[in-house]
Amino acid sequence: MVEFARYYINFIRKFFQDISNFFSTIVKAFADLIFKNTRENYDIFIEASESYSALDWVIGFIVILMNLIFIGFLLMKLFQLLGKYIRFVKTEIEKAELIQEVAVLSKRTKEIIEEKNRILALQVANLGKTPQEIEDEIQEQGVKDLLDEPEKEEDEGIDSRFVKLTKVDMKYNYQKEKLFMTEDDYLSLEEMTTRFINFSASQLGLYYNRKIISAFFAGMAASKTMILEGISGTGKTSLPYAMGKFFNNDAHIIAVQPSWRDRAEMLGYLNEFTKKFNETDFLKAIYETTYREDINIVVLDEMNLARVEYYFAELLSLLEMPDPKKWLVDITNDTIEGDPMNLIDGKILLPQNVWFVGTANKDDSTFIITDKVYDRATPIEINTKSSFIDAPKTEGVRMSSDYLNKLYKQAIEDHPLRVETLTKLEKLDDFITVNFKVTFGNRIMKQIRTFVPVYVACGGTEYEALDYMVARKIFRKFEGLNLPFLQHEIEDLEKLILKLFGKNEFVECQTFIKELKM
Repeated sequence: MVEFARYYINFIRKFFQDISNFFSTIVKAFADLIFKNTRENYDIFIEASESYSALDWVIGFIVILMNLIFIGFLLMKLFQLLGKYIRFVKTEIEKAELIQEVAVLSKRTKEIIEEKNRILALQVANLGKTPQEIEDEIQEQGVKDLLDEPEKEEDEGIDSRFVKLTKVDMKYNYQKEKLFMTEDDYLSLEEMTTRFINFSASQLGLYYNRKIISAFFAGMAASKTMILEGISGTGKTSLPYAMGKFFNNDAHIIAVQPSWRDRAEMLGYLNEFTKKFNETDFLKAIYETTYREDINIVVLDEMNLARVEYYFAELLSLLEMPDPKKWLVDITNDTIEGDPMNLIDGKILLPQNVWFVGTANKDDSTFIITDKVYDRATPIEINTKSSFIDAPKTEGVRMSSDYLNKLYKQAIEDHPLRVETLTKLEKLDDFITVNFKVTFGNRIMKQIRTFVPVYVACGGTEYEALDYMVARKIFRKFEGLNLPFLQHEIEDLEKLILKLFGKNEFVECQTFIKELKM
């Protein structure tokens, strides 16, 4: 044991001696490099420089300068790398502190909610009343603080990243709602137009003339998107609101915000931090239509506060696809357990019973609606308030979208565009194409072939409907042309309209042309 102790002590002494020698060698090497070697190198340089020529001195100076620059570059890079490392470490530390703080706040929030629940339970026990009775009293007093918390608890109880959409599933009990129409609900388009005018006047105090309502119903047939434009205060938002009341299914009115820049502002997005989907009222509105069979109207109020082609372009293109089975709106990349029932593979299939109505003011605070949007939608201009209508009290209707579409198909069969009218329209198109470089196009012609027959079925005339569409679909595009240099062509266009349709027809087109000549 004594021998082993003597060996182990010698081993430890030698081990630490080796470590000491290692560090002393490093220190000696640095000392030799900085002091001894520097002196020796200097002496060697002095001895060698005695035989230098002028060229040798120049080359020597250049080489020494390059070496100093290289050393300086290495030191600078080393300093930059060190700075990056310090910033990285600092960022990671701050991130870890932030995550820890969020966790603490979440825990504290949960504790506060539990405390409020205990307080509510004590109040129930002390008062000897049911929670429902306490809630009724709170509502009567205008105090809602205690009522807000149960709503949050209800949200927390839903095991889904789509809380609002899951609530819609629960509202309809995961089953499509059946609609039963009565005998009074089976109206013709003309009867429906008259009934709406009387309903709106008698029940809502809103007055609309037959031309506007006929254009609205015809616009629903021609496109799934409509634009109600004009000066403020003429009832643009009130019209789709009244339509919702008339069809016993309130319109969803969505206020467009100036900050909308893309589809995510309208449809929502998945929050990667919380793993919850930020659901919008617009998304909830279109999802709810999947459970209904009646007519659904979604209103984008003041839609040109933001650029429409930025946030709504995808839906505009989607609704133009001829196969409704491809009207799939992308919501998420996948579907997981707990997602809403009608969200299939992360997509919602838009049903045939939904129409989008945008309202637009024309002033300096709004953006111009581009041709891309106008061409795909049906524009309806409302610039004047209608006069008072003394209508009898009239009830609304309950009508399925299938029945409304049958009315549209029947109108197209019963009131197709006459061959004579199509010939005149072709001549007008040829003149406008040659002189103004603007054409009707297949999309607009398809809309006209649907809009005009339905407008006639609502009680209007063929020329009146055609005048309405040409003025808003074609003549509106003249505003972007260099009109001062087209005055002669404008006069010829006015003469052609009078020749083709007569002095008392195409009133809106003639009015538009007069404004262009001013």
